[in-house]
Amino acid sequence: LYVKVSGLVCAHALQRTRFPYFWRDLVFLLRVVRYGARLEFYRWRRSVRTVLDRFVEQAQRVPNKPFVIYEGTAHTYRDVEQRSNRLANVFLDSVGLQRGDCVAMLMNNEPDYLCVWFGLAKVGCTAAFLNTNIRSGSLLHCLDCCGARTLLVDLLECLESILLDLQQRNIQVWTMKSHVRYPQVCSLLEQLDVGSDKLVPAELRATTSITAPAMYIFTSGTTGLPKAAVITHLQSLKAASGFSAFGATESDVIYTSLPLYHSAASLVGIGGTIELGATCVLKKKFSASQFWPDCRNHGVTIFQYIGELCRYLCNQPKTEMDQVHKVRMGVGNGLRQDVWRKFLLRFGNIKLCEIYGSTEGNLCFMNHIGKTGAVGRSNVFYKLLFKYDLVKYDLVKDEPVRDQHGFCQRVKKGETGLLLSRVSGISPFFGYAGNKQLTEKKLMRNVLVKGDAYFNTGDLMAEDQEGFICFRDRVGDTFRWKGENVATTEVAEVLSVVDFVQEVNVYGVEIPGHEGRAGMAALIVRPGFVFDGDKLFDCAVKDLPAYARPLFARLRETLEMTSTFKQQKFQLVQSGFNPSTISDPLYVLDYHQKSYVPLTDQIYQNVVSGKWKL
Repeated sequence: LYVKVSGLVCAHALQRTRFPYFWRDLVFLLRVVRYGARLEFYRWRRSVRTVLDRFVEQAQRVPNKPFVIYEGTAHTYRDVEQRSNRLANVFLDSVGLQRGDCVAMLMNNEPDYLCVWFGLAKVGCTAAFLNTNIRSGSLLHCLDCCGARTLLVDLLECLESILLDLQQRNIQVWTMKSHVRYPQVCSLLEQLDVGSDKLVPAELRATTSITAPAMYIFTSGTTGLPKAAVITHLQSLKAASGFSAFGATESDVIYTSLPLYHSAASLVGIGGTIELGATCVLKKKFSASQFWPDCRNHGVTIFQYIGELCRYLCNQPKTEMDQVHKVRMGVGNGLRQDVWRKFLLRFGNIKLCEIYGSTEGNLCFMNHIGKTGAVGRSNVFYKLLFKYDLVKYDLVKDEPVRDQHGFCQRVKKGETGLLLSRVSGISPFFGYAGNKQLTEKKLMRNVLVKGDAYFNTGDLMAEDQEGFICFRDRVGDTFRWKGENVATTEVAEVLSVVDFVQEVNVYGVEIPGHEGRAGMAALIVRPGFVFDGDKLFDCAVKDLPAYARPLFARLRETLEMTSTFKQQKFQLVQSGFNPSTISDPLYVLDYHQKSYVPLTDQIYQNVVSGKWKL
């Protein structure tokens, strides 16, 4: 007995020291496998229980439970079920929609967004979620991509310049607004008031294929037109399992202030709420000043974040109520390490769970441990199910490194490489609607063996010895200077510790006569502070290698963001560092004065002519 007990104690000690995450990994994996088995059963049986089917079930199970709380008003599962039924009947009887039609939605965050979405799904139509920031030509392009012949809109001002184009293309336009001053736009409200709330025949929404399109969500590039990512029932069901995999339950209250046209809010947020039978507090748009009061008023336990959202919260004035809340978990992506640490220090013990994945991608990482700075976690079990590789990438040639046989080379543990995800039956890639060329462009073939195919994420990542996955940079954001690779995210994290820096965006600019790109940092100065070139110099020299130190600094009132709070670099890169064409204050790294000094026209000429020490 003594030997057995000693053996158990030793085994336990070995597990705690060599495999500290074993049990948490196992519990998480069991959740994922259980849900994955259900999806495979749908595929095998050729009968899919969709996210909408799950919502109908929840409306019958907990009809009086608040599903969505919006601007202080609770909308129960029954409320949304009945209104979406009325809309479904109006879509059939008045709008003339048929099963299989694609209908574009250009709407703000509100409960009717969900009712329209569900109503369309109930009649077998595929919804296309349009970014509310697109206008004119981009909007017409999106309609062409997904083949929509009906547009549902509450942002009528976006259409004024293209109403004639829509009419010529035979695209009908409907709105949920009552007062419409455009003759080409019809209102749904009159028909909705007298419409039936009976459930339309279930066979209209039924599907036998888990890989059939459920919706289209548009991804936005910095320079190109939006692309319509095909979202299948398989992808929507996987996304809906996210909260559950992290340990959320039906008693949770989930705060979503992200735009519903984005996959994080619609697929993970709303889909996850439905899967749990939980409650969602929906905001029209994010407000840093209203965030914590909302969380306290509604008993929020989980919130969604993306990009710089958490930084905005940290930038709010401190109060004695900062840790008075019930929030226990944040779920999202794009959280930088420096903000992560500041957030936890200020707002308390909140588990921040990163999800890595693109809207159209076939790979997802989840940091279920909550380790600071990691976007996900992998282990031997995960790799058996999902095949991915990190391969060497040449930043000068802007392409993966291939050996003499033409195959890519894997990086070692801890090294940075391009993340590729193998396309397979378990992890298919469905691409973009209406553009086979763009779909093929996202694939890499003959990567490790002849005939294989991988989805190219375009992200440079690293996996440490414990299996945690860390984001390094986007391909194109990382640049080379003095023969070395400079990761913009790492430089930004270092500079952000300077007391006067509120926000920073790091990028590379070209200098005539020099190879590569020199670092430049666009900064917002924190209210109540002033720019201090000496402090910035000290930080750069102390904590960054010479090649990574930004040569230039640019002060900005604001930093351009995407609608999902991700920093934009393209315009900053294009504008360069010429003081005669840039109205913002510019500074240059001066080793002689040990400071960042104003960048004058004379210094600019010295830099360009090679007379300035770089």
